[in-house]
Amino acid sequence: MLYNPDELSRRTLSFPAVKPCEFVSPTTLLNSSLSLSSTICKFRCRSSLVTSNKHNAQVAINFIDILQIFLEELRDLGDFDLPRSAIGSLLEIHVILQKLLFLLRDLTRRDARAWILVNSGQVAGHFRTLIGSLAAALDGVVLEAVGVDDEVRDYVGYLIKQGKMGRFEEESDDMWALHLIDFMFDQMEKKVIPDPNNLKRVMVYLGIQNWNDCNEQVKFLDDECGSDPEVSSILGLMVYCRCVLFHGSGLDDGADLVSVRTNRISYTGCLNPVDFKCPISLEIMADPVTISSGQTYDRSSILKWFKSGNLVCPKTGQKLDSLDLVPNLALKQVIKSYCLENGINLPISKPGGKHKSMEAGGYMLSLAAEESMRMAADFLSIKLAMGSTVAEKSNAAYEIKLLTKRSKFNRACCVESGAIPYLLNLLLCKDSTAQENSMAALLNLSKHSRSKPAIVDNGGLALLVRVLKSGIKMEARQYAAATLFYLSLVEDYRRLIGNNPDAIPSLVELIRVGSDRGKKSALVAIFGLLLVPSHLCRVLETGLVPLLVHLLGTMESEALIVDSLAVLAALAERPDGARAILHARPLNVIMSMLCSSSYESSKLKREHCVCLLLALCINCGGEVIEVLMKSTSLMGALYSIRTDGTSKATKKASSLIRLLHEFSERSSSHSMPHALPRENFIHA
Repeated sequence: MLYNPDELSRRTLSFPAVKPCEFVSPTTLLNSSLSLSSTICKFRCRSSLVTSNKHNAQVAINFIDILQIFLEELRDLGDFDLPRSAIGSLLEIHVILQKLLFLLRDLTRRDARAWILVNSGQVAGHFRTLIGSLAAALDGVVLEAVGVDDEVRDYVGYLIKQGKMGRFEEESDDMWALHLIDFMFDQMEKKVIPDPNNLKRVMVYLGIQNWNDCNEQVKFLDDECGSDPEVSSILGLMVYCRCVLFHGSGLDDGADLVSVRTNRISYTGCLNPVDFKCPISLEIMADPVTISSGQTYDRSSILKWFKSGNLVCPKTGQKLDSLDLVPNLALKQVIKSYCLENGINLPISKPGGKHKSMEAGGYMLSLAAEESMRMAADFLSIKLAMGSTVAEKSNAAYEIKLLTKRSKFNRACCVESGAIPYLLNLLLCKDSTAQENSMAALLNLSKHSRSKPAIVDNGGLALLVRVLKSGIKMEARQYAAATLFYLSLVEDYRRLIGNNPDAIPSLVELIRVGSDRGKKSALVAIFGLLLVPSHLCRVLETGLVPLLVHLLGTMESEALIVDSLAVLAALAERPDGARAILHARPLNVIMSMLCSSSYESSKLKREHCVCLLLALCINCGGEVIEVLMKSTSLMGALYSIRTDGTSKATKKASSLIRLLHEFSERSSSHSMPHALPRENFIHA
């Protein structure tokens, strides 16, 4: 088996290489290796897409370029006889070339630039390992290759020597960018808003010029890394930049990497760098702390001193009254600034890794990520409140929609920032996009418990119903219906919504004319409102029952059928609802669904059918039961449900079976009453 050029689905910085079969012919193996090396060399033309580890990538490509010359000459020898050890080395070269190709593909991914920068040290290690292994494998082939031109052999020998030396280190430009990012993380942890110029420097370094570029980074980090606290900081920074730096525009056209790097801010003035070194290790301090003698040391060094049993100050010899360590935050910041300016490699953890992680909404965030989300939410709320144009406010609403789509913590941040009143005001806008964006943001926020009273107390119910009834776009109406459902989870709001004269009729109209998504939102909203008994009459007056019965026979969506049956089953629990349903003649449709449903069909669908039929029997009596008794397949379906249905469906099916048996026994004497006592048939 040889390399397949179609890359399989994989995580970034993972290299699922396939080892060729041991019995593959040398010619085939060389041709496949040459194909791989040729593909790798083509990445030289894509060097502009590499934003970190640029030098390492170029050196690796140059190495493969020379390797390709050697492999071509080896192939051109024609008939040759290599020993088994050399064939094994060629197999290893083939595997390494695959891994190197994977690595270069990752480096040129437009959406993974921030992730690759954060892992630049790991990437450099991959280059070092792969090229070192390639040099060792190549050494085993060169020694056995008879007939190779002496000049090529010498050239490859030099290459092997350089490859084994492993000169692939984290690059100074990458370290500069990481120091700057780490500096901004520290600022955010202290609730200090980062300097936009520093944000801009990082974005230009990564080649991120507009909102779409930044959004690509956010989506990649979110999908690839999920809620890993180790990456939440850089994800939070990218989200903050998307909201703040690219709000409605891109970077200035004149921005370029040279100007960004040459215009670095001076943080340290004329301070003496000697003061930045630990008196114990004589290295620049990464985490300076002050002890009780007043002297400052690097935390790791002084802790080792104390653990060795030394209870005196290393510099003064003074006996220490306490072993407490007080962080010297001011000096730490100056040291970082100094290293940032001079490209010094300060020992730091990967961005996000050293920062305190906190749980937020069921997943972990670093402290820097938390603060970046709060800052982004505050910024967007200000834009909603003070934006000079509708478009600016609409963009802010759209950003809130993105922020709150999946994150409970982000929803809490937006509620705390006071965004809800301004989003509600935007619903009155005549711009369809602004109305849709604000409605979508409110839908996401309505899933948070603290947002519900904020929406209702600011007059949101009337505005939501207004959008539901006459929203400019169907999407806005669908969002309004779904938002009303989440609000209806609170009992008091459930009553308020149902008492609005336009709420229920507008929901029914959405079921009539909306898309499948709109129908579903309206159905679940009505189901919630039916928990209030007084809303039953309002629902029946809208003509919902005949509409649902008609839709049951025409809808293809299994989910919509289940939701429609659930609403009908809820209506049938009341005598008025049951009679309205019976008047719409749904029995044949319901029995057909129940009897034709296979084991693989939705268990909820079968459950709602059984509940609906039982409620109709209880509230409408013999008129329904007589129809059910004529079905030759109903009883078999009920016994099947009693065996493998849900817990609720099993109980309801048992009750319905018993009811049908009792009717059969009484049918000869015509003693069955028109309406059956409810209490006789509730329990199995």
